[in-house]
Amino acid sequence: MNDSAPDSLIPYDEIVQEALRAVVGRVLGEVETNGLPGEHHFYITFKTRAPGVDIPDHLIAKFPDEMTIVLQNRYWDLSVSEDRFEVGLSFNQISSMLHIPFAAITSFVDPAVDFALQFQVDEVEGDLDSHEPAQNDGDQETIETVDDGSNVVTVDFGKKK
Repeated sequence: MNDSAPDSLIPYDEIVQEALRAVVGRVLGEVETNGLPGEHHFYITFKTRAPGVDIPDHLIAKFPDEMTIVLQNRYWDLSVSEDRFEVGLSFNQISSMLHIPFAAITSFVDPAVDFALQFQVDEVEGDLDSHEPAQNDGDQETIETVDDGSNVVTVDFGKKK
């Protein structure tokens, strides 16, 4: 008997990630329409050089690989479409408009209800330096990693490279 699972001809990992990214889109769409309810707020981490990401050059310089933004108190012009969202945020008192495809998101966290989604994103080629965490001008909190798996969904089907 073989201990390893056979290779699937059905791309389950891609299908599941696409469905879970639709959850992010639906949640952001609700916020676009009705605003953030109660204590809900989001930490959204994304690959800054993923295809379709459009952010100011000074943010790419500071965050050449990955960046986390906070949607809580100070954001504007949230617009959600089928495959991306756009939002205005302030970084060190510099207003910036960010255009982020859902496919670029690596993590979506709502700490108010201990909910998190983590995604795999194809690595972008290039020399990527380490960076410090993003600090947009909203209220700052520390994200605590959830160890017990409650309300955390991680998609990783061990893609073969």
